[in-house]
Amino acid sequence: MTGWMPLAGLILGLIFGSFIANLVIRWPQGKSVVGGRSACDACGKPLGACELVPVISHILQRGRCRGCGAAIDRRHLAIEIAAGLIGASALFVAPDLNGLAGAVFGWCLLALAVLDVEHFWLPDRLTLPLMAIGLVVAPFTRPEMTEMRIIGALAGFVGLAFIGWAYRQWRGRQGLGGGDPKMLGAIGAWLGWPMLPFVLLLASLVGLGAVLIRREAMHATTRVPLGALMAVAAWPLWLVGQGAFPLF
Repeated sequence: MTGWMPLAGLILGLIFGSFIANLVIRWPQGKSVVGGRSACDACGKPLGACELVPVISHILQRGRCRGCGAAIDRRHLAIEIAAGLIGASALFVAPDLNGLAGAVFGWCLLALAVLDVEHFWLPDRLTLPLMAIGLVVAPFTRPEMTEMRIIGALAGFVGLAFIGWAYRQWRGRQGLGGGDPKMLGAIGAWLGWPMLPFVLLLASLVGLGAVLIRREAMHATTRVPLGALMAVAAWPLWLVGQGAFPLF
């Protein structure tokens, strides 16, 4: 039975990925994410059931609306695939309730990462529920880590908030966004406090690698999506900490 779990995670991920894509595209525009029928962003044509099948409909339609022929935002396809891989990998390493909870963690990280990259926005309506869910499910998924996860939530938020406050006092300008400490607190609620230094270290390395690849000049005031970098770091650390590769 457990051999089918990664496939179930893939299918669930594709479905949730479709919702995540709509969320990250429409929410910043002030549009409803759950209200009304899905429609083409270009012509407003309501989409039929066959046009809402994740990935497959995009391929069959060659990435274009059947009504007006306008190109469908490629973020839909990319996010659906990413969410599918998150669900499959989570239920591969942990084919149980812990894996399902981990998939939710990964899907939330995906949404937050995209919002941060595109809008430098880590909304409280995502970070705070993510933190709360991590603490609520801890006794049912990894009971031995419950205390570490409670401490992780507090340490992640307070630690990064203090760094932001200290930088502001020292340099007289904002160095961290208000959502970054909440983001790290949410990650701590899932990974536990011992992993927080590794999250920040890996996030820094990923950020440095991105800068080197893009070869863009960096200045003291250059904005960096720290939340997205922490999300990219947190997900593989969660995977490694499960199943046959425990870190705790």
